[in-house]
Amino acid sequence: MNPINTPRLIEWAMGMANHVAQLSKDPSTQVGAVIFDEQRRFVSAGYNGFARGVNDTEERLHDRPTKYKFTLHAEKNAILFATAPLEGSTIVVTHPCCAQCAAQIIQSGIKHVIYPTPDSFFLDRWKDDLVLSEAQFAEAGVEVVEV
Repeated sequence: MNPINTPRLIEWAMGMANHVAQLSKDPSTQVGAVIFDEQRRFVSAGYNGFARGVNDTEERLHDRPTKYKFTLHAEKNAILFATAPLEGSTIVVTHPCCAQCAAQIIQSGIKHVIYPTPDSFFLDRWKDDLVLSEAQFAEAGVEVVEV
């Protein structure tokens, strides 16, 4: 059962993810993710950004192809930074998950994903990826809650 399962808890957890997203230096999109175990204990957080020790210069951040190749997504960072096993946990993300992040979430043992319903701009740009993400989550038995 998803421990982040009431509107109040979802709002609280999404607020945490939004707060973490503010650490991203990406000039166009800041993404945050937080993970909770089955007892609602905080396990990890991550935001989109370059790998530790890689210079996030203005030039790199404003060159979209370079930025995309260098950037680790918030979900992946949260998984990498986890301080406890993730089996059965919940990840709350400020944006819908891409297909690669969906695969990593599934592989890590996370069973519940919460993110905002994508707006039309996001859907226009990432629709194909979102279809793949949703298919993976459904096939692997991962619960997705859009808020």
